[in-house]
Amino acid sequence: MVITIPLVLLLGIGALLLLRFKAVGFGAAVAVALFGFYLAHTGAADTVNQLVTAMTGALAGIGR
Repeated sequence: MVITIPLVLLLGIGALLLLRFKAVGFGAAVAVALFGFYLAHTGAADTVNQLVTAMTGALAGIGR
């Protein structure tokens, strides 16, 4: 059985862990989140999406 987890959920958990263990300050986490929202509205969004899709596909291929 294959279980899929949305990437946004994994990144959110990672950000929360970084905040909890004080590896990143709250201001930096907010700045990075806002940067992500603004990046999604640029021409680079398609390139970033293709890169992430290729990386997740490669990671899925390793498990087989």
